[in-house]
Amino acid sequence: MKLVKTAILAGAIATLMSGVAAAQEFTFKLHHFLGPKAPAQTQMLEPWAKAVEENSGGKVKIEIYPSMSLGGAPPELVAQARDGVVDLIWTVNGYTPGLFPRTEVFELPFIHTNDITATDLAMRDMFDEYLADDYKGLKVLFLHVHAGQAIQMASAEVRKPEDLAGKKMRIPTRTGAWVIEALGASPAAMPVPDLPQALSKGVVDGALIPWEIIPALSLQDQTKYQIEGADMTRFGNTTFQVSMNLDRWNGLPEDVQKAFTDASNEDWVKKVGEIWRNIDNNGIKVATDAGNTHIELTPEETDAFKAKLDPVVDRWVADVKGKGIDGDMLVKKARELIASHASK
Repeated sequence: MKLVKTAILAGAIATLMSGVAAAQEFTFKLHHFLGPKAPAQTQMLEPWAKAVEENSGGKVKIEIYPSMSLGGAPPELVAQARDGVVDLIWTVNGYTPGLFPRTEVFELPFIHTNDITATDLAMRDMFDEYLADDYKGLKVLFLHVHAGQAIQMASAEVRKPEDLAGKKMRIPTRTGAWVIEALGASPAAMPVPDLPQALSKGVVDGALIPWEIIPALSLQDQTKYQIEGADMTRFGNTTFQVSMNLDRWNGLPEDVQKAFTDASNEDWVKKVGEIWRNIDNNGIKVATDAGNTHIELTPEETDAFKAKLDPVVDRWVADVKGKGIDGDMLVKKARELIASHASK
């Protein structure tokens, strides 16, 4: 009798498992550059992937591969998605300079100031009409920013632009390089995982980077000062994308496409803004709890940085004009939409 019951149970389990396997008709590999415990994965990518899977009724399985574990370097992620080497990516646009010129408007100093959700919603509003041409070969599921670039220094206190003269600063994007140059410092481009070693060896004196990365890279041990403008104003930003290979997207049935788009809707974009605000707040707490000095510039000190950095916007407008892009219009539209969402 026990043998019969065991056989029945085994058969039921096998039937159940085969049903699950059959239900998961579409498996996707999502590749990114940070570690598996980074908040970007645990608080954003994993919940998003779970929502897609649930929306699909079990048809979709998303496998997340952190730390470039499928090979390559962070600047190769966009090409990996476009070429179909991987299905999905989360990456920094600026790791591939020049590929996303229209979206760069949201990286410029004093376009984004301190409201992550407002900037994310502005990018969403502008995407179809103004930004989509940047993303050929990709299906963008959502764009976002983090809290924005603050100044983190190994040992030098910074309260005015002149305090950065001659310093070497890690930057994430080409627009970040322009910010650093305008402040009289020398930019050093590198993916963020390389920053701790660069700081410890004195390759750079500091970095243009938000607070959120402090715990993940233990930057509280490599820096003494964290500097931002008045009212959490930042000095530029980084744009990120979660995108799929376009051919893979076009080959999906409508219900599976809908599972992705429903998980990436406006409510999700608002949630992403909240996630990154909380991550950033936690980052600065880790630094100050470790004894670091958090410098919040006065409005007058912030204005001194703005006076130095306004020409960066003009430089960008002139640069993209050579590519047939109306930068003045994009700046105006971005500021208008960010202000609109910030007032809600």
